[in-house]
Amino acid sequence: MCPTLLSLLSLGICVSLRIWAAVGEYEKPSLSARPSTVVPLGQTVTLQCHSGPPFAIFRLFKRVGTSLHKIQEQHFNTFTLGPVTTEHAGSYTCSGADWSRFVWSDVSDPLPIMVTDASTKPSISAHPGPLVHAGENVTLRCHSSVLFETFILHKKSSTGHFQRRGETFTGGHARADFFIGPMTAGSAGTYRCYGSVRHSPYEWSAPSDPVDIIITDRSRKPSLSAHGGPVVRSGENVTLVCSSSEIDFDQFHLLREGENLGRPLAARRGPRGALQAEFPLGPGTPAHSGVYRCYGSFSRSPYSWSDSSDPLFLSVTGSTTSTCPSTMDPHTTEEARLPQGHSSQLHLLLRLSVAFIYTSIFLAVLVCHCLPTKTHQQRM
Repeated sequence: MCPTLLSLLSLGICVSLRIWAAVGEYEKPSLSARPSTVVPLGQTVTLQCHSGPPFAIFRLFKRVGTSLHKIQEQHFNTFTLGPVTTEHAGSYTCSGADWSRFVWSDVSDPLPIMVTDASTKPSISAHPGPLVHAGENVTLRCHSSVLFETFILHKKSSTGHFQRRGETFTGGHARADFFIGPMTAGSAGTYRCYGSVRHSPYEWSAPSDPVDIIITDRSRKPSLSAHGGPVVRSGENVTLVCSSSEIDFDQFHLLREGENLGRPLAARRGPRGALQAEFPLGPGTPAHSGVYRCYGSFSRSPYSWSDSSDPLFLSVTGSTTSTCPSTMDPHTTEEARLPQGHSSQLHLLLRLSVAFIYTSIFLAVLVCHCLPTKTHQQRM
């Protein structure tokens, strides 16, 4: 009896030692998030535990303080969180085991899940501007009336992000500057920023509006012209043409005073064989006056543009009023036939005539008032 008990006890000890020795001998898995680790409130996110050995069961943990809390355990390696609330924000890890459940791998590296829209969005701006020559620097400034302690800069399609401690200013706002450069094609892209506070680092504000950082001087400049010339009368249709005869750009961009005027237009073959895009601005108004430039690019590299075209100075002057002349005013017909310069001279002459008449009347009244007084004094 005793030898049998001793044998079983020895076997149990050996199995226990083997199990303890096996814990962590598997390569640790990795944890990823789809579609992103940055999740807006109310959306869902899928966490996937990737493993080299074919684990049969998986566990998902969330770090709370210094300890790991088991969230889920299942036979699939994907875990769905959501619709997310601020309670889902935090750091997650996973581990896997074989069918026996005796041998568990080490936990994966932590994966932070940030929940956004927890507060109002900050603003973002580019200095000196969003168009940056290759090799130059640009500063992205995040600022907000909310006194965030930390600002986070995030680039679209990037898994990483940058954090800066916010500075508080006397005007009741916070700000952080992010320096990017020297500019390369890899630095260009769409950026947003978020704000957060120290006691809730995984809870971010709503994202700022996007700012596109474009690298220029990547190829030769196109040319820019205006149908009918750069001087048009108010009310006439204005169309600007951006073209290139040297490089086969597949899209063109139009800017006025450095401001992007909407989405790019696809390039088409013009009558002379050059690739071009026509930008209709509609009936011209004084607001259309300004300095325009255009750029060429390729759809496969939307953040890499050519050098700028030479500037085009567009001037919208005068007015085109094609109204029928009134039969009550015969001068309207005569004035409409006059060129613009003669019409202006006619208006000036009319004003001078009216002024002369009013002055003559005033002098006549003054003379009439003074004469009786003089006659009365002489009789005295």
